[in-house]
Amino acid sequence: MPTEFLTVIFGLLSALSWGTGDFSGGLATKRNKLLAVMLVSQGVGAVVLVALAFVFDKTLPPWSQLGWGALAGAVGVIGLSLFYHALATGTMGIVAPVSAVTTALLPLIVAAITEGVPALWQQIGFAVALVAVWLLAGGMSRHQKLKLADLKLPILAGISFGLFFIFIDRASAEAAFFPLVAARTASLSLMGGALLTRRQSARIALPDLPLVATAGIFDALGNAFFALATQTGRLDIAAVLSSLYPASTVFLAWIILKEKMGKSQWAGVALALLALALISA
Repeated sequence: MPTEFLTVIFGLLSALSWGTGDFSGGLATKRNKLLAVMLVSQGVGAVVLVALAFVFDKTLPPWSQLGWGALAGAVGVIGLSLFYHALATGTMGIVAPVSAVTTALLPLIVAAITEGVPALWQQIGFAVALVAVWLLAGGMSRHQKLKLADLKLPILAGISFGLFFIFIDRASAEAAFFPLVAARTASLSLMGGALLTRRQSARIALPDLPLVATAGIFDALGNAFFALATQTGRLDIAAVLSSLYPASTVFLAWIILKEKMGKSQWAGVALALLALALISA
Protein backbone atom coordinates (compact mmCIF):
# COMPACT_ATOMS: atom_id res chain seq x y z
CA MET A 1 0.00 0.00 0.00
CA PRO A 2 1.48 3.43 -0.96
CA THR A 3 2.71 5.43 2.03
CA GLU A 4 0.83 8.53 0.81
CA PHE A 5 -2.43 6.59 0.98
CA LEU A 6 -1.56 5.41 4.51
CA THR A 7 -0.96 9.01 5.55
CA VAL A 8 -4.45 9.95 4.36
CA ILE A 9 -6.04 6.97 6.13
CA PHE A 10 -4.20 7.60 9.40
CA GLY A 11 -4.98 11.33 9.21
CA LEU A 12 -8.69 10.67 8.78
CA LEU A 13 -8.69 8.08 11.57
CA SER A 14 -7.01 10.67 13.79
CA ALA A 15 -9.73 13.21 12.97
CA LEU A 16 -12.45 10.64 13.65
CA SER A 17 -10.88 9.62 16.97
CA TRP A 18 -10.26 13.16 18.20
CA GLY A 19 -13.75 14.26 17.24
CA THR A 20 -15.29 11.30 19.10
CA GLY A 21 -13.12 12.03 22.12
CA ASP A 22 -14.14 15.70 22.12
CA PHE A 23 -17.82 14.73 21.90
CA SER A 24 -17.55 12.30 24.82
CA GLY A 25 -15.47 14.70 26.91
CA GLY A 26 -17.86 17.55 26.18
CA LEU A 27 -20.80 15.54 27.50
CA ALA A 28 -18.87 14.56 30.62
CA THR A 29 -17.91 18.18 31.44
CA LYS A 30 -21.59 19.13 31.65
CA ARG A 31 -21.82 17.26 34.97
CA ASN A 32 -18.21 17.25 36.18
CA LYS A 33 -15.33 19.66 36.67
CA LEU A 34 -13.41 20.27 33.44
CA LEU A 35 -9.96 19.74 34.97
CA ALA A 36 -11.11 16.50 36.61
CA VAL A 37 -12.48 15.19 33.30
CA MET A 38 -9.24 16.12 31.55
CA LEU A 39 -7.03 14.48 34.18
CA VAL A 40 -8.99 11.21 34.39
CA SER A 41 -9.48 10.91 30.63
CA GLN A 42 -5.79 11.64 30.02
CA GLY A 43 -4.92 8.99 32.61
CA VAL A 44 -7.05 6.41 30.80
CA GLY A 45 -5.44 7.44 27.53
CA ALA A 46 -2.00 7.01 29.07
CA VAL A 47 -2.78 3.36 29.79
CA VAL A 48 -3.80 2.88 26.14
CA LEU A 49 -0.61 4.52 24.88
CA VAL A 50 1.64 2.50 27.18
CA ALA A 51 -0.01 -0.69 25.93
CA LEU A 52 0.45 0.37 22.29
CA ALA A 53 4.09 1.29 22.93
CA PHE A 54 5.00 -2.07 24.43
CA VAL A 55 3.12 -4.00 21.75
CA PHE A 56 4.16 -2.11 18.59
CA ASP A 57 7.35 -0.16 19.34
CA LYS A 58 10.21 -2.63 19.17
CA THR A 59 12.77 -0.50 21.00
CA LEU A 60 12.87 2.61 23.14
CA PRO A 61 13.64 5.62 20.90
CA PRO A 62 16.51 8.04 21.61
CA TRP A 63 16.06 10.32 24.60
CA SER A 64 15.97 13.32 22.27
CA GLN A 65 12.77 12.01 20.69
CA LEU A 66 11.24 11.35 24.09
CA GLY A 67 12.15 14.94 24.92
CA TRP A 68 10.29 16.18 21.85
CA GLY A 69 7.34 14.07 22.97
CA ALA A 70 7.38 15.58 26.46
CA LEU A 71 7.60 19.07 24.96
CA ALA A 72 4.59 18.24 22.76
CA GLY A 73 2.60 17.18 25.82
CA ALA A 74 3.49 20.39 27.64
CA VAL A 75 2.49 22.73 24.80
CA GLY A 76 -0.66 20.67 24.23
CA VAL A 77 -1.82 21.26 27.81
CA ILE A 78 -0.96 24.95 27.56
CA GLY A 79 -3.02 25.10 24.38
CA LEU A 80 -5.98 23.44 26.07
CA SER A 81 -5.88 25.87 29.01
CA LEU A 82 -5.69 28.85 26.63
CA PHE A 83 -8.48 27.42 24.48
CA TYR A 84 -10.88 26.82 27.37
CA HIS A 85 -10.06 30.21 28.88
CA ALA A 86 -10.81 31.78 25.51
CA LEU A 87 -14.14 29.94 25.36
CA ALA A 88 -15.01 31.09 28.88
CA THR A 89 -14.22 34.75 28.18
CA GLY A 90 -14.97 35.02 24.47
CA THR A 91 -17.40 33.79 21.85
CA MET A 92 -17.34 30.19 20.63
CA GLY A 93 -18.25 31.29 17.10
CA ILE A 94 -14.92 33.16 17.01
CA VAL A 95 -12.68 31.16 19.36
CA ALA A 96 -13.24 27.67 17.90
CA PRO A 97 -12.72 28.43 14.19
CA VAL A 98 -9.79 30.82 14.72
CA SER A 99 -7.92 28.32 16.90
CA ALA A 100 -8.75 25.42 14.55
CA VAL A 101 -7.46 27.20 11.45
CA THR A 102 -4.33 28.45 13.25
CA THR A 103 -3.64 24.89 14.40
CA ALA A 104 -3.66 23.60 10.82
CA LEU A 105 -1.86 26.60 9.33
CA LEU A 106 1.33 26.42 11.40
CA PRO A 107 2.31 22.85 10.32
CA LEU A 108 1.61 23.86 6.71
CA ILE A 109 4.22 26.60 6.94
CA VAL A 110 6.77 24.38 8.70
CA ALA A 111 6.28 21.51 6.23
CA ALA A 112 6.73 23.85 3.25
CA ILE A 113 10.07 24.97 4.71
CA THR A 114 11.37 21.56 5.83
CA GLU A 115 9.83 19.20 3.25
CA GLY A 116 9.31 21.46 0.27
CA VAL A 117 6.18 22.87 -1.32
CA PRO A 118 3.58 20.16 -2.10
CA ALA A 119 1.90 19.62 -5.45
CA LEU A 120 -0.45 22.33 -6.72
CA TRP A 121 -3.64 20.27 -6.28
CA GLN A 122 -2.62 19.50 -2.71
CA GLN A 123 -2.06 23.19 -2.03
CA ILE A 124 -5.57 23.86 -3.32
CA GLY A 125 -6.83 21.00 -1.14
CA PHE A 126 -5.15 22.54 1.92
CA ALA A 127 -6.83 25.88 1.24
CA VAL A 128 -10.23 24.20 0.83
CA ALA A 129 -9.64 22.18 4.02
CA LEU A 130 -8.86 25.32 6.03
CA VAL A 131 -12.18 26.82 4.92
CA ALA A 132 -13.90 23.54 5.82
CA VAL A 133 -12.32 23.53 9.28
CA TRP A 134 -13.45 27.13 9.81
CA LEU A 135 -17.05 26.31 8.87
CA LEU A 136 -17.18 23.03 10.80
CA ALA A 137 -15.84 24.68 13.95
CA GLY A 138 -18.60 27.26 13.89
CA GLY A 139 -17.24 30.08 11.77
CA MET A 140 -19.95 32.38 10.35
CA SER A 141 -22.52 30.81 12.68
CA ARG A 142 -23.07 34.14 14.41
CA HIS A 143 -22.99 37.67 13.12
CA GLN A 144 -20.66 39.51 15.48
CA LYS A 145 -18.14 42.26 15.21
CA LEU A 146 -14.63 40.86 15.25
CA LYS A 147 -12.23 42.66 17.59
CA LEU A 148 -8.48 42.16 17.52
CA ALA A 149 -8.50 41.59 21.29
CA ASP A 150 -10.81 38.60 20.76
CA LEU A 151 -8.21 36.90 18.55
CA LYS A 152 -5.28 36.86 21.00
CA LEU A 153 -6.18 33.79 23.07
CA PRO A 154 -7.56 31.65 20.22
CA ILE A 155 -4.49 32.35 18.09
CA LEU A 156 -2.17 31.49 20.98
CA ALA A 157 -4.15 28.30 21.59
CA GLY A 158 -3.94 27.42 17.89
CA ILE A 159 -0.19 28.04 17.88
CA SER A 160 0.18 25.72 20.87
CA PHE A 161 -1.83 22.98 19.17
CA GLY A 162 0.13 23.50 15.95
CA LEU A 163 3.39 23.15 17.89
CA PHE A 164 2.00 19.92 19.34
CA PHE A 165 1.63 18.60 15.78
CA ILE A 166 5.14 19.72 14.85
CA PHE A 167 6.81 18.31 17.97
CA ILE A 168 5.02 14.95 17.63
CA ASP A 169 6.26 14.82 14.05
CA ARG A 170 9.82 15.36 15.30
CA ALA A 171 9.36 12.83 18.10
CA SER A 172 7.94 10.03 15.93
CA ALA A 173 10.87 9.55 13.57
CA GLU A 174 11.78 6.10 14.92
CA ALA A 175 8.95 5.11 17.26
CA ALA A 176 5.32 6.21 17.20
CA PHE A 177 4.05 5.41 20.68
CA PHE A 178 6.81 5.82 23.30
CA PRO A 179 7.10 9.55 22.47
CA LEU A 180 3.34 9.80 22.98
CA VAL A 181 3.78 8.18 26.41
CA ALA A 182 6.35 10.89 27.19
CA ALA A 183 3.88 13.52 25.96
CA ARG A 184 1.11 12.12 28.13
CA THR A 185 3.41 11.94 31.16
CA ALA A 186 4.23 15.64 30.77
CA SER A 187 0.58 16.66 30.32
CA LEU A 188 -0.57 14.60 33.30
CA SER A 189 2.15 16.12 35.47
CA LEU A 190 1.10 19.65 34.55
CA MET A 191 -2.61 18.93 35.06
CA GLY A 192 -1.95 17.18 38.37
CA GLY A 193 0.04 20.19 39.53
CA ALA A 194 -2.81 22.50 38.51
CA LEU A 195 -5.28 20.39 40.51
CA LEU A 196 -3.08 20.51 43.60
CA THR A 197 -2.55 24.25 43.24
CA ARG A 198 -6.27 24.90 42.95
CA ARG A 199 -7.06 22.26 45.57
CA GLN A 200 -9.68 20.73 43.32
CA SER A 201 -10.95 17.17 43.47
CA ALA A 202 -10.45 14.79 40.55
CA ARG A 203 -13.65 12.92 41.43
CA ILE A 204 -15.89 11.90 38.54
CA ALA A 205 -19.53 10.93 39.02
CA LEU A 206 -19.75 7.13 38.77
CA PRO A 207 -22.33 7.09 35.93
CA ASP A 208 -20.01 9.34 33.88
CA LEU A 209 -16.88 7.21 34.21
CA PRO A 210 -17.55 5.21 31.00
CA LEU A 211 -18.03 8.48 29.12
CA VAL A 212 -14.78 9.92 30.50
CA ALA A 213 -12.95 6.67 29.72
CA THR A 214 -14.30 6.79 26.16
CA ALA A 215 -13.00 10.33 25.79
CA GLY A 216 -9.57 9.26 27.01
CA ILE A 217 -9.37 6.20 24.78
CA PHE A 218 -10.33 8.07 21.60
CA ASP A 219 -8.08 11.02 22.42
CA ALA A 220 -5.15 8.60 22.79
CA LEU A 221 -6.08 6.85 19.54
CA GLY A 222 -6.23 10.24 17.81
CA ASN A 223 -2.68 10.97 18.96
CA ALA A 224 -1.54 7.51 17.88
CA PHE A 225 -3.05 7.77 14.40
CA PHE A 226 -1.59 11.25 13.96
CA ALA A 227 1.89 9.99 14.90
CA LEU A 228 1.51 7.18 12.37
CA ALA A 229 0.35 9.66 9.73
CA THR A 230 3.45 11.80 10.19
CA GLN A 231 5.63 8.69 10.09
CA THR A 232 4.26 7.56 6.74
CA GLY A 233 4.04 10.90 4.97
CA ARG A 234 4.17 14.68 5.02
CA LEU A 235 3.43 16.69 8.15
CA ASP A 236 1.12 19.09 6.31
CA ILE A 237 -1.12 16.30 4.97
CA ALA A 238 -1.32 14.64 8.39
CA ALA A 239 -2.02 17.94 10.18
CA VAL A 240 -4.68 19.21 7.79
CA LEU A 241 -6.61 15.94 7.65
CA SER A 242 -6.40 15.51 11.43
CA SER A 243 -7.71 19.06 11.85
CA LEU A 244 -11.00 17.99 10.28
CA TYR A 245 -11.96 16.44 13.64
CA PRO A 246 -14.85 18.93 14.20
CA ALA A 247 -16.71 17.05 11.46
CA SER A 248 -17.05 13.89 13.54
CA THR A 249 -17.98 15.89 16.66
CA VAL A 250 -20.71 17.72 14.75
CA PHE A 251 -22.00 14.48 13.20
CA LEU A 252 -22.17 12.73 16.58
CA ALA A 253 -24.06 15.68 18.07
CA TRP A 254 -26.43 15.58 15.10
CA ILE A 255 -27.03 11.82 15.31
CA ILE A 256 -27.01 11.23 19.08
CA LEU A 257 -28.13 14.55 20.56
CA LYS A 258 -30.35 15.51 17.61
CA GLU A 259 -28.62 18.89 17.37
CA LYS A 260 -29.29 20.73 14.15
CA MET A 261 -26.43 21.36 11.75
CA GLY A 262 -26.36 24.83 10.25
CA LYS A 263 -25.98 25.52 6.55
CA SER A 264 -22.39 26.61 7.08
CA GLN A 265 -21.57 23.30 8.77
CA TRP A 266 -23.08 21.30 5.91
CA ALA A 267 -21.02 23.44 3.55
CA GLY A 268 -17.99 22.59 5.68
CA VAL A 269 -18.71 18.87 5.28
CA ALA A 270 -18.95 19.24 1.50
CA LEU A 271 -15.70 21.22 1.37
CA ALA A 272 -13.98 18.66 3.61
CA LEU A 273 -14.86 15.92 1.11
CA LEU A 274 -13.58 18.06 -1.76
CA ALA A 275 -10.37 18.78 0.15
CA LEU A 276 -9.91 15.06 0.82
CA ALA A 277 -10.22 14.31 -2.90
CA LEU A 278 -7.69 17.00 -3.82
CA ILE A 279 -5.17 16.07 -1.15
CA SER A 280 -5.42 12.37 -2.00
CA ALA A 281 -5.13 12.86 -5.77
